[in-house]
Amino acid sequence: MAATILILTAVRPRLRGEITRWMIEPKTGVFVGRLSGRVRDRLWERVVDQLGNGDAIMVVSAQNEQGFEVRMAGTPDRFPVDYDGLTLVSRRLRGKSC
Repeated sequence: MAATILILTAVRPRLRGEITRWMIEPKTGVFVGRLSGRVRDRLWERVVDQLGNGDAIMVVSAQNEQGFEVRMAGTPDRFPVDYDGLTLVSRRLRGKSC
């Protein structure tokens, strides 16, 4: 079981309600839990399917240099970039698409 953080922005309350079956929501749109890989992957698929115009970021513990991996969906203003095996976060410039 891996520690997982899920951050949702501008999603339907129903989706947030579904997530609370597996994770706690200490702050609106921020979920924390320890999930098996199978549950985590299925939950992520469900989030992506029901995201609508919202954004989702999932941070999961991993066996790598940084100790975590990042998944993003939707149109966040930041996105992960692999830099020699390290995940860095880049920002979109206003009016530009990457």
